[in-house]
Amino acid sequence: MDPTTAANAATATVAIADKCSAYTNFVTSSFCQGGVAMYVIAFVGLLTVLLIIERFLALNRLVIDKTSLNENLFSLILRGELRQAIAFCDRKPAPLTNTVKSGLVQVLNKRGDEEVQVAMDASVLRETPRLEGWTAFLAVFGNISVLIGLMGTIIGLIISFKGVANADAAQKAQMLSTGISEALHCTAFGLGVAVIAIVAFGFFQLRIGRAINDMREGSMTMMNLVASNRDKMKE
Repeated sequence: MDPTTAANAATATVAIADKCSAYTNFVTSSFCQGGVAMYVIAFVGLLTVLLIIERFLALNRLVIDKTSLNENLFSLILRGELRQAIAFCDRKPAPLTNTVKSGLVQVLNKRGDEEVQVAMDASVLRETPRLEGWTAFLAVFGNISVLIGLMGTIIGLIISFKGVANADAAQKAQMLSTGISEALHCTAFGLGVAVIAIVAFGFFQLRIGRAINDMREGSMTMMNLVASNRDKMKE
């Protein structure tokens, strides 16, 4: 970037800052002063919010109460009522019930314990991606927003210092402070989006981990019940 272009860019930055100062809302004013990088950060922030909403709704639909399963489904298995237990799983489709159902179907078909366990293990592997969805992208969005904020910071500082080098003494202080302000706003908004994305990522990872553990625990409990009550199982 040549000195004249840098000076013009710095002057334009000052003009934008003057225009943005008219906004009374702090967030709006700060966003306006952040420059072009702020729009990219806002786009990443929008994707983050949409993904958080999608995962929250999806997990509420896919994760069921384990206590209800223990009280209803396993009591049916203890009585040997396999078809009723399978029907119960069909009424409450979720990764946990789908895993138990895959084992019950094998028991109903007179399969051995090993085949029953293999069927449930395969179901756990099949259901885990449904629970995870696009959760990993929250961590990606968090990293990207920080990098975009830093890029906006660096660009703002480069423009400011190059513009100041060719400005008169009266404008230097204003141009420099405006450029630094733009740079810091980019950093602040990028970090803000990153914090939201990473906190949400940790929260969803915790819920997903618990759901996967419930599937494994449910499969082992069901396997133990079947193994110790084979003589009670009805066709």
